[in-house]
Amino acid sequence: MTRTRTVLALLVLGALTFGTGSPTWVTTTVTTALEPEVAVAAAGTSAAPGVGAGALVLLAAGIACALTGRVARYVALLVAAAAGVLVVASTLVVVGDPTPAATAAASATSGVTELTSPVTLTAWPWAAVASGVLAVVVAVCGAIAARGWTATSGRHERADTAASGSATTGTSAGATTGTSAADDGTAVGPDDEIDPHDAWDALSRGDDPTGR
Repeated sequence: MTRTRTVLALLVLGALTFGTGSPTWVTTTVTTALEPEVAVAAAGTSAAPGVGAGALVLLAAGIACALTGRVARYVALLVAAAAGVLVVASTLVVVGDPTPAATAAASATSGVTELTSPVTLTAWPWAAVASGVLAVVVAVCGAIAARGWTATSGRHERADTAASGSATTGTSAGATTGTSAADDGTAVGPDDEIDPHDAWDALSRGDDPTGR
């Protein structure tokens, strides 16, 4: 599994987990002093707060896998797996006993905690369970394949090293050429100083002391 696929899968699963937690999970009714029957509904993020938290963690883990190095990517994948477990566990708590979530929703909606009809679950909790399980699978598969992923900044570092090596080689070559030219005595730079005694001796022999 490539890094790109892992990152995309975690981001998609994070968004899907948010999507499964937004609709209504639990429905029931209560009776108030003004109305004989009041419908009560609880969204997934209210019934199981761990679902929303897990979705955020999955999104953050996907971004971390895209940007971090070798060690941090394993940490991000471990956190992603833990987020998937959190989503599944939080959802199964509600599935196992939805009454507390329905009672809390009834209290927030009407101030009444006495439920007058059975609590009904929608299909969205099972979608959240599937999303959490898939997140764990993607995190595990990514951790297995992460050994072959290249570091995000590796290409730039290799390019910089190559450029630096080329510049060093060019400088060394230039320095060697300059030294060879100076050794041949065929040219004298304009800033080179001529010793007066050497110049006088050269003139005495009939030579040009500037080397021209």
